[in-house]
Amino acid sequence: MLAGEPYDVLDPALVSQRNKVRDLCQSLNSSNAADEHLRRNICRDIFGKGGDTVYIQPPFFCDYGSNIELGAHAVFNFNCIVLDACRVRIGDYALFGPGVQILTPMHPLDAALRRKQLYGKPVEIGSDVWVGAGAIILPGVTIGSGTVIGAGSIVTRDIPAGVFAAGNPCRVIREISTDERRTHSSAGA
Repeated sequence: MLAGEPYDVLDPALVSQRNKVRDLCQSLNSSNAADEHLRRNICRDIFGKGGDTVYIQPPFFCDYGSNIELGAHAVFNFNCIVLDACRVRIGDYALFGPGVQILTPMHPLDAALRRKQLYGKPVEIGSDVWVGAGAIILPGVTIGSGTVIGAGSIVTRDIPAGVFAAGNPCRVIREISTDERRTHSSAGA
């Protein structure tokens, strides 16, 4: 599965792994905001890497969790979904707006195969990326560091570092200027 090879989604070991992380997500989603200790422990159990510093505003949903590797201080706003049949690597300080979906599973075009198997492609997202509300990142996509993806975009192909990209399909609109990077980075200091 992680190698992008066809796999049986109903394999008992995979079903067990999905059920375990879905129970963890349900616990996270029903937890009280004030119980930060419980939420931190659940995040450590969900993610393959980065559960110590991730911030999640529930609800949050994923398939396996262990295939998600987060850099330091990643943020997921309300109602994000990560379907991690393949690796999802996310850099430091990446920010995901409400309703963002990151998808790695793919379905064969042949209907007979589609009944029996799936396959996937990994997703890579650099550091300091901001993905706007409702954006969808499709399998096999890489997004470079410092990039901003506009709300509602559907990212179907790789997006380079340091740009603003938006649309359906998502495309580069322009580079983010040095002044914009400096102005906004000093605003949070």
